[in-house]
Amino acid sequence: MKKVFLFLLVFLFVPSVYNITFGQLKNENLILTGNLYSDSKIAMTKYAQDMAILKSETVEKKSPIKAGLFSLAVPGAGQFYNGNIWLSAVFIVAEAALITTAVIYNNKGNNQTDYFQNYADQHWSVKVYAQWTLNNLPNLNPSLKSSDYHVFDNNGNLVWSELNRMEMDIGDGYSHILPPHGEQQYYEEIGKYSQFSHGWDDANQGDTDFHILSSRYLYYSDQRGEANDLYRVSTRAVSLLYINHIISALEAAWGAARFNNNLSVNMRLRALNLANRTEYVPTMNVSYSF
Repeated sequence: MKKVFLFLLVFLFVPSVYNITFGQLKNENLILTGNLYSDSKIAMTKYAQDMAILKSETVEKKSPIKAGLFSLAVPGAGQFYNGNIWLSAVFIVAEAALITTAVIYNNKGNNQTDYFQNYADQHWSVKVYAQWTLNNLPNLNPSLKSSDYHVFDNNGNLVWSELNRMEMDIGDGYSHILPPHGEQQYYEEIGKYSQFSHGWDDANQGDTDFHILSSRYLYYSDQRGEANDLYRVSTRAVSLLYINHIISALEAAWGAARFNNNLSVNMRLRALNLANRTEYVPTMNVSYSF
């Protein structure tokens, strides 16, 4: 405990000076009796009231709740409120870095998604995939006949519902249902499940095994995986943002409580016996724990 004693002259805090000289106290606001003992008690009471006001104005305790809420809203704000500038800067810099990371990698993920989806639209065909499935239906499921499915209408247009029905009937590792074109699952499945590998324009249409994967299928799968990795980094940055808010709020509340515990200020009157008079001087007793 390190203690510092500050003796403050009366005229620094109050507009009038109380001097007791042979039983006389100079102050217009006090009614004195002329008796030194009684007037001293009156003066001390008056000073105690003034010093209580001065104490409340001089020392401001920190509110842990307020500090915590500040940092919960904006990391570092509670630390700034507590007067801890360096720690405030740490939380603010961390917040800025995480926001920047989340935004940058989310944008990268969006760009990568646009790339692999455009790549799929250029090199993968649902009609080619459906035709290969019809041609190899006896190999995929011997109990099924191509004539049982009207996957293409008279104009050669794909009938999506018939394609899905055929996919369901084949089963045995070939039971993934192709979602409509443009949906997120559409772009995911054509690069995730081997049954769709022969829809790519570099696939050998003479293959009878759908487990044989084309080069474009493999490349597309890698590109889609890269987009997922970029989104994963962005998601982690967002998660760390929440953690940064929580840690900053807890530290700010604890810091405010620590500030209040470490700093205490006591004010009292100190009697100074001079040659021909006694003066009562307000004294500030400041103690700080390190």
